Amino acid sequence: MVTVPASPSGPPSRVEFDEASGTVLLRTADTAYILRVDREEGTVRHIHWGAPLPLADAVSLPVWADHADSFAGRWDGVEEFPVEGGARFGVPAMEVRFADGSSPVEARVEDVVLRGGDHVVVSLRERTRPLAWRLHYRVPAGGGVLERWTEFVHTGTADDGDVLLVRYASAHWPLPQRPGWRLSSVHGGWSAECRLERTGLPVGETVLSSRRGHTGHAANPWVALDAGDSGEEQGEVWVIALAASGSWRITAQRTAAGRASVVAGEGHEGAELRLEPGDRHRTPTSLALHTAHGFGEASRAVHRHLRAHVLPHPEELRPVLYNSWEATSFEVTEDNQRALARRAAALGAELFVVDDGWFGGRDDDRSGLGDWTPHPGRFPRGLRPLADEVHRLGMAFGIWVEPEMVNADSDLYRLHPDWVLHLPDRTATELRHQLVLDFSRQEITEWALGWLEQMIAENEVDFIKWDFNRSFTEAGARKGGPDAKRVHIQHARGVYRVLDRLRSDFPHLRIESCAGGGGRVDPGILGRTDQVWPSDNTDAVDRLTIHHGFGQLYPAGVMSAWVTDSPNPLTGRTVPLRFRFHGAMAGVLGIGADLTRWTDTELAEAAELIAVYKDIRPVVQHGEQFRLLAPGQGPLTAVQYLGEEDDRVVVLIWRPSTAFGPAQPPLRLRGLQEQARYRDEDTGGEWSGATLTAFGLPLPDLPPGDCASALVRLRRVEGTEA
Repeated sequence: MVTVPASPSGPPSRVEFDEASGTVLLRTADTAYILRVDREEGTVRHIHWGAPLPLADAVSLPVWADHADSFAGRWDGVEEFPVEGGARFGVPAMEVRFADGSSPVEARVEDVVLRGGDHVVVSLRERTRPLAWRLHYRVPAGGGVLERWTEFVHTGTADDGDVLLVRYASAHWPLPQRPGWRLSSVHGGWSAECRLERTGLPVGETVLSSRRGHTGHAANPWVALDAGDSGEEQGEVWVIALAASGSWRITAQRTAAGRASVVAGEGHEGAELRLEPGDRHRTPTSLALHTAHGFGEASRAVHRHLRAHVLPHPEELRPVLYNSWEATSFEVTEDNQRALARRAAALGAELFVVDDGWFGGRDDDRSGLGDWTPHPGRFPRGLRPLADEVHRLGMAFGIWVEPEMVNADSDLYRLHPDWVLHLPDRTATELRHQLVLDFSRQEITEWALGWLEQMIAENEVDFIKWDFNRSFTEAGARKGGPDAKRVHIQHARGVYRVLDRLRSDFPHLRIESCAGGGGRVDPGILGRTDQVWPSDNTDAVDRLTIHHGFGQLYPAGVMSAWVTDSPNPLTGRTVPLRFRFHGAMAGVLGIGADLTRWTDTELAEAAELIAVYKDIRPVVQHGEQFRLLAPGQGPLTAVQYLGEEDDRVVVLIWRPSTAFGPAQPPLRLRGLQEQARYRDEDTGGEWSGATLTAFGLPLPDLPPGDCASALVRLRRVEGTEA
């Protein structure tokens, strides 16, 4: 038995390999993932994904497979990375087309290489054709998440021609046999993102995807599966996610025998990639985990992973921001921004962001996009005087940009009409009066870097809100060809290149990802930004549902949430200021209202609530999140946050509407130390952790009427069990 030895002072290996049997064991604190490499048959087969098992047992476990007959493949649903070829009838993780037009693949195993104690690579190649692929498995430290990705290499010469990747998944995740399966995912649209849906997984194939060239509002690249009997804090749950910011596809399969599996990869049908001899393509990373402790622990495990291994600055507290969009829209000027900045600073805002309308001839959304110099009529002195004033007021200075887009009425488009996603013999489709610049082209990303770097340096910009306000159309290659839709994949990589350069050149710069709200939210973009804008819908009641779905995968510390005016600009709903603040305090608090219209009473209340938020911010942004009461399942919605040191607890409670019915029982909190005592920082009430867990937290008095809310702050009493 061969395993990777641990260093004398380091942790034990998280990857073990028994060379004789070809068995690989990936180990987290709560999970074992086991596969077997068969060199003779050229396959990598799945053994187990679930509760921990020892390697000594794993080497003798059989591969569970369905009956083989002339209508079924022997290894369907069992292979780690199924290809198209032979008796395989499930969804392939890899489908190719060789230069002669053929596509069947016959694999052979080349090698198994262990890289340290957390990473194993299984190398395969086509038996006679010029293609190799490497399956990467990694077990990051300190969590329950597994990472997988795949590398494809054209190993031939010019005589072999090109290889077309038709499907090129990051991973295929086989799950165990269960009598039934339930699928969890989020769906929606613009301003209605992140609607959580749990439904029985039918026999066959269920596909979630985006064909839009970006992650999309309609779905998000993750799924969770359970046997139909799991709850928030109990039962087995498997989560699979994809770090892809372009088009993507996740296919969940279920067989009549109860086997389930998930194929996760970028692209959609027709979004093919061409490999010339010597070319390599690395897929995005797919993240996955198993837990026996319900959907809540699954979410917290992913949150911990994103903070530890994905986010650029997870240790930082995100600032309270003010954004001027809803106050001034396109009427932004240096004078009105100065007036708003003074009011925002007096409230306690720490970051002031100038939104759309500051540049070019941008008098409305029909013109100026692409001309990234200060609007001569609105900022005749440029941006620097405003930036200096914002800094003088003690705030960081931020600016809105949309580098990937252009208006037809702009100097940039008149100079470079060939830069947009458009074919000369087709009608260019304008959405929101704008066209998409092709960020798969290096000359365009270099142009974007040039003006972004100049703007940031000249104006001492601390923060950019990077927006993206339409999906792709006419996304064919300029010269046609079978890989015409490659831009659906490569555009996002161009965005990554720009963001990576900006972060390298300006280490102080912080970035928010926005795409008409939540149209580009995924683990890939989170590796390059500090927070995301989950929805253009700022209605505080609607946001409860959006936040609930968002938090299934993403932590509160990246979720930008604004307090805006009432009635709400989108829904027309009238909501008290306190309810609006309590909703936004569930993430990264921002203000997006017209402060010049707020009364002195409202301004005083807002300043008080911002001070409270700054007190609870470490708990909300860095703590563990527990969903106590889900929106829509009763009169109340409630979320608990537990501080990093387990010494502070924050509970937010909302009642969107009143209805006569039975009294709400106490809220049973989670994650507390039973022997410790916790004191309410506002009322002085005190309870043991056992009481708060078993009996519950007595509900605070809520104001009468609709849209009532409350905030409870608990602190572990000094001297109790730590």
